[in-house]
Amino acid sequence: QVQLVESGGGLVEAGGSLRLSCAASGRTSSRYAVGWFRQAPGKERDFVAAISLSGDSTNYADSVKGRFTISRDNAKNTVYLQMNNLKVEDTAVYYCAARAVLSSGSVYVYGQHYNYWGQGTQVTVSS
Repeated sequence: QVQLVESGGGLVEAGGSLRLSCAASGRTSSRYAVGWFRQAPGKERDFVAAISLSGDSTNYADSVKGRFTISRDNAKNTVYLQMNNLKVEDTAVYYCAARAVLSSGSVYVYGQHYNYWGQGTQVTVSS
């Protein structure tokens, strides 16, 4: 199994930027696709972005497309979510998740596809 720890959350003004990190440990020799999800108070968990094992394939929710960028550094066992032009509605707890894969180019946008989850990091955007 793999353990995931998110970091980089915090308070930022609307229009600002944050970069979240998801550090993996454990069976990092295994092959994983990774996704970011978020959950705002009183709302369901939503897909944000996903990246393939190789990093060559990505997918984004329409609400963040053009503003957020997911990337990974496999040598550091870390996945990043660069968030620019933040909006108040981006306020949520952000979670990273990992899924063991065979294909280096596969991406997944549904939470049910992921086996491993981090503890979450709070992102608050003020107006």
